[in-house]
Amino acid sequence: MRIEVQGAIKQFGQYRALDQLDLHIPAGEMVAILGPSGCGKTTLLRIIAGLESLDHGMLCFDGVEATHTPVQERRVGFVFQHYALFGHMTIFENVAFGLRLKPRKQRPAESVIRKRVLDLLAMVQLEPVASRYPAQLSGGQRQRIAFARALAAEPRLLLLDEPFGALDARVRHDLRQWLRQMHALVPVTTLFVTHDQTEAVEVAERVVVMKQGRIEQIGTMDELHANPASPFVADFMGGANLFHGRMENGTTRIGEILLESAPFQASVADAASCSPVICIRSHDWQLGRQPNGQRTWHTVVRHLRPSGAVVRLGLESLQGAGSIDVELTREQYDKHRFQPGETVFALPTQVRIFTDAPKGSVVPN
Repeated sequence: MRIEVQGAIKQFGQYRALDQLDLHIPAGEMVAILGPSGCGKTTLLRIIAGLESLDHGMLCFDGVEATHTPVQERRVGFVFQHYALFGHMTIFENVAFGLRLKPRKQRPAESVIRKRVLDLLAMVQLEPVASRYPAQLSGGQRQRIAFARALAAEPRLLLLDEPFGALDARVRHDLRQWLRQMHALVPVTTLFVTHDQTEAVEVAERVVVMKQGRIEQIGTMDELHANPASPFVADFMGGANLFHGRMENGTTRIGEILLESAPFQASVADAASCSPVICIRSHDWQLGRQPNGQRTWHTVVRHLRPSGAVVRLGLESLQGAGSIDVELTREQYDKHRFQPGETVFALPTQVRIFTDAPKGSVVPN
């Protein structure tokens, strides 16, 4: 099912949860909605499900307006963070619940319900637990049952509200892989709300980044990392050093450091009043014990932290730019073996400069 949201506004008292939001999701796609707490992710999901109503705007399913369609007629499956299973019902009855709740004329025969439930339990690899109760299952098993229950009524749309948030890291990883496999078998349009980038990377085909009720950017994870539309996206996607600079005669200054900035001057209405934000990702640095050209930054190592295949260094600029996070591969680090307190010269290999204009410009160093 194709989803379109146009000009969505939702107000809770003085708080605007959605602010003129537009969104288009093609049929059969799995999309992650990513953003900080309070940005409107869950509100958007609940409006699509019919659990909340829009104050203004339009919702369409497959080109047909569904803004005021009752929740029971939307054919939407919803999976919550805390399972929401019925503790007094067996696993079989939990999965069958949505089918038994249908109006008599639409309700399948008991034999059809039984086959549908057992097929779903087999798909989530939990057929042997059909007679057990939720309290007798692990968290990961209960969440898979929640997925099976959501799919039982053959929804046109599946909505997942941080479904793995209550689980430990290993179980979350396993369930993310399982969810991708399940979507390949049952390619229902799926919206997946999370604040965890790892989940978005492993599960979604595209990612919607939200901030304060609006969509900041939509794209694949590679696109969001390589071409963030704003400092917020660059920062939220992680691994970004953000510096506040100022314009001076065709260059950008960060403390005592000057960056060439000609590529973006044409997009700035008033360069004298522009306060650019400079983004340099933690892996876009070359470090050495000797300066490497005029654009080398003079720093000192404050701390370092080995982490698996990478080593993370915290540097402090000696030219007024502030702290810098740098990520080196083990191979890169082993060439130098920098130590805390040591002076290091850092050369950024790619710089992204955000002006007051909506897009940033990449400046290779």
